[in-house]
Amino acid sequence: MPKTLHTTVTFLEMHKKPLTLHMAAPLRNYALLRAENPPVHYYRYLYHMVGRDYAWVNRKRMPDEELVEIIHHAQVEIYVLYAGGVPAGFFELDFRNGQDVDLVFFGLMPEFYGIGLSRFLLAQAINLAWRNGTKRLQVQTCTLDHPRALPLYQRMGFEPFAQEAAELVPIDDRDFVSLTPSK
Repeated sequence: MPKTLHTTVTFLEMHKKPLTLHMAAPLRNYALLRAENPPVHYYRYLYHMVGRDYAWVNRKRMPDEELVEIIHHAQVEIYVLYAGGVPAGFFELDFRNGQDVDLVFFGLMPEFYGIGLSRFLLAQAINLAWRNGTKRLQVQTCTLDHPRALPLYQRMGFEPFAQEAAELVPIDDRDFVSLTPSK
């Protein structure tokens, strides 16, 4: 049986939109489009491609019907960044908690690392999250995520407010069931 992975989850928040958040697009041929009611297979493709190296597994194991209830909800918004006509990354904003907005997922596909797209995409996510009376924007990351994730969130205005030890319980070497708090 594969070894359980231990991680530290950092919870971050911001209570006001940063004053200087305009980021010029680093590529000429790009588009940021909202994926309205995306097919489950397309959403799973985005989720897998962005999170496959970082143990993103919760939504892989989620039944299609349960996933559709989330990704098709009127207060959940999914945006896909296209570069050169192909998906380069995505983010998901959850507005279901009123003025507390969650940046649920955020990331790029590995082929698009290192060219400045992360800062640009995160700036877009933050701007969109603050457009309708938001009082708090939060995100979480863990030590299994890209090593530059936490510093990027902090540079863009998020502040840590809690940390928690957690573990990923593996099914096999490539798949994990869920993130559960350690005891």
